[in-house]
Amino acid sequence: MGGLFGIVSKEDCVNNLFHGTDYHFHLGTMRGGLATYKEDGPTHVIHDISNSQFRSKLEPDLKNLRKSRSGIGVISDIDSQPLTIESHLGKYAIATVGVIKNIDKLKKEAFRRRSAHFTDLEEGGISQTEMAATLINQEGSFEEGIAYAQEAIKGSCSMLLLTEKGIYAARDKLGRTPLTIGKKENAYAAASESCAFINNGYDSIERFLGPGEIILLDAEGVEQKKKPNKDMQVCSFLWVYYGFPASEYENINTEEVRYSCGNALAKSDEKDIKTGKLKIDMIAGIPDSGTAHGIGYSHETGIPFKRPFTKYTPTWPRSFMPQDQKIRNLVANMKLIPIKSMVKDKSILFCEDSIVRGTQLGETIKMLKKYGANEIHMRPACPPLVYGCDFLNFSRSKKINELAGIRAMMELEGLDKRKDVPAEIVRQYSDENSEKYHQMVDWIRDDLSLDSLKYQKLDDLVKAIGLPKEKLCTHCWDGSSYF
Repeated sequence: MGGLFGIVSKEDCVNNLFHGTDYHFHLGTMRGGLATYKEDGPTHVIHDISNSQFRSKLEPDLKNLRKSRSGIGVISDIDSQPLTIESHLGKYAIATVGVIKNIDKLKKEAFRRRSAHFTDLEEGGISQTEMAATLINQEGSFEEGIAYAQEAIKGSCSMLLLTEKGIYAARDKLGRTPLTIGKKENAYAAASESCAFINNGYDSIERFLGPGEIILLDAEGVEQKKKPNKDMQVCSFLWVYYGFPASEYENINTEEVRYSCGNALAKSDEKDIKTGKLKIDMIAGIPDSGTAHGIGYSHETGIPFKRPFTKYTPTWPRSFMPQDQKIRNLVANMKLIPIKSMVKDKSILFCEDSIVRGTQLGETIKMLKKYGANEIHMRPACPPLVYGCDFLNFSRSKKINELAGIRAMMELEGLDKRKDVPAEIVRQYSDENSEKYHQMVDWIRDDLSLDSLKYQKLDDLVKAIGLPKEKLCTHCWDGSSYF
């Protein structure tokens, strides 16, 4: 994923910029950067934050950025940014979040025009932020260039441009990633996460940008440069998993949606609990994002919510981020510390945001069984993941065949694991009313050594979020979304 924060103020804004950007650290662990605008143009600092926190890496650089009234910051899970650019449009800095799926095609088109070049990256390939700037520079104004880039890009690309006039903020064409505008005395700010405003003195959320909308921020206010598009496909996983609990998207709070998800999961078990088919001593959540789902389940059923293990975060990073599966497993294993006395002889129902690969969850279940748990039941807050994400980088894993649902299909159908599962087979297994769907869930349950496994129904998830289905991206569950 990644996160953006930008501010235009009537006074020095560097501290506010620093802390506002820091509130996006949960969205990426590759690079962190800040850029401010001074008399002679933008200046920036970028650091590798893969093995350290954003604050510790960037704080020593703040003295070099001070005495600026405007700036942008980014937490990135891909390229180094913000980039500083000089073009016929003037000097500016740019930061982006999302993913450009057609970047190779756009690169070839740029070379055909003989009007562009790209710098090398350590990881290979080219920077998507540099590609966005290249597209913008082809037009006669910033607003025209941003609009052109948004139309040309397949995938998603929300962005902030720091210019002499102020900050251009643009949400991606279909609004998959959010941008929110906050207001306080003497300043306006744009953020991916509205939680960045709360402790930074912002009085209110001024507005949520619509899909494809472009605005210009200055210290006096907001000027719309392009109206929002009609169609929206905002990522549902914001509410299910990676959005921060205190944040709102489309005026809908993340934590409240997670409680509603837990409520829905509990209602689907209501009959089994009443008849005694499902006997549970406690509800728990896989920390952190499963916690709110678990609380919602507990509130609905009256079964107590407890913490049979805690998470040690001071030195261990987020386990979904590392590229290497062995490292992901190590992080997940070392980070969770069981409370043996609460586990022994207990039947525990866990709520989790999702089951992606299932490898880390499997190790957690083994650990709980080792310490004497009688039964372990799992209730993911979303349907099985069976399609790869073509629109965002919410996971560092690049292999769709690692998904638990896809592995189940391969085993059940006897397919070649080196090849992709045919689309028709995926469609059959993603239908929650089909026999194949239930076979897939049973396979995952057995693979994880669970006593029961029941996924959230897609209709219940959509209802919990509170937006019409057509305004949500649900592609990873039903393959329904589009560029």
